[in-house]
Order: sequence, then C-alpha cells, then structure tokens
Amino acid sequence: MRLLLVEDEEGFAEALCASLKMEHYITDWAKNGEEGLSQGLSNIYDAIILDIMLPGLNGLTVLQKLREQGIHTPVLLLTAKSGLDDKITGLDLGADDYLTKPFHREELYARLRALTRRHSTTSLQELSCGDLYMIQGSNELCCKTNGSHLPLNGKEYQLMEYLLRNAGQIISREQIIEKIWGYDTNTEYNNVEVYISFLRKKLLYLKSEVSIQTIRKLGYMLKKT
Repeated sequence: MRLLLVEDEEGFAEALCASLKMEHYITDWAKNGEEGLSQGLSNIYDAIILDIMLPGLNGLTVLQKLREQGIHTPVLLLTAKSGLDDKITGLDLGADDYLTKPFHREELYARLRALTRRHSTTSLQELSCGDLYMIQGSNELCCKTNGSHLPLNGKEYQLMEYLLRNAGQIISREQIIEKIWGYDTNTEYNNVEVYISFLRKKLLYLKSEVSIQTIRKLGYMLKKT
C-alpha cells in the first residue's frame, strides 16, 4: 500500500515514515503544501496523511484543490488539539477522517486500515478486462475462456493490478514508475519494460484475448484484441 505524507516538521515526518515502513507501508513524503498537491494529483496513492498546519499552501487548501480536480483518494487530516473549526471545515471539504496531534501510532494504523476498507468495494473485488481477471488480494492471474491461471510475484501483481484498473487507457512509463516504485527511486525505464515483458509472456501462456499494447512514445495500454 502506497501512502503520501504531507508534513513540514522534518523530524516528525522522518520518524513517521520509518514507523510506517515497519508496518509495510510504502510512504512518499511531501515537505510542503505545494509538493503535496503536485504528488496527490498523480492519483497513485491508496491514502494521504495531510497535516493542516503547513506553510504557504495549507492542508485545507490542498484538500480542496484535490477534490476539485476529481481526486478521491482517502485523506486523513492531522489537526491541532484545539482545531475544532479546522476539523469541521476539513470534513466538509471532503476529508475522510482526522487525527489530533499528538497521537498514538497504533491509532493511526487502525484509522488507515479503516479508511482503505471503506474505499475498497469489497476485499474480494474482481478486476477484469475481456476474458482476463484477477481477484484483488490474490496473486493469481486468470483467464475465463479456458480456466487457466498463473501466479504473479509482487511487482508483477502491482503492475497488473494497475493495468487492469486502467484498462483501455494509456499509462506512461513515468506513471508506472511512480505507482510501483515511488517518486524517490533510481528505477530506470528498462525495469518497466522487463516487467511488461514478464506479463506479456504470462498472457500468452494463458491464451487470453487481452494484450498489453505499446503506444509509441506514450506508454502502454491493456485491451482486448
């Protein structure tokens, strides 16, 4: 699960990112509201932890702009103890939950779990395109036409899930890198091509009617052929 933390207090943010990593969350850190808005608009995150008290572009403004741009990523606001008005305003602007500083990290983890549960249609959601489908949370890729199935490893699963969620749309290599490997990565385009090749071979093995097409100079598209 990939999170975006928007927080200007460096020591607090670094400690929180390290703690979230121990809970197996992949966390990108934006140090101010402008960075947070830019990264949030990429729409690659499963949830956003957004501090209200930010220099320049504050958290409420970031939230408002995200919602205006059609970004429905779950947002957990971090508020000051006395910030009742901010809490009310944040919820009215589209925040999903809030947490008052200081807080116990176990409560943060519980709230994140609740947010992602509420924003998942079902824990067994089926993602599909043509005769190809995958049960969310499963590591198997399946073909309805002949009943064949194959296991996927971690990165293969993440990439196929991303492709299935955006079937019929062009996804650039940059978007794939940001979603699967994160912003702060040295991953090269070759790595994307390698995993696309792995998935193509599995689609051939499954004898699926679905393929991953290369759209020259733009990216990739999963579609029924």
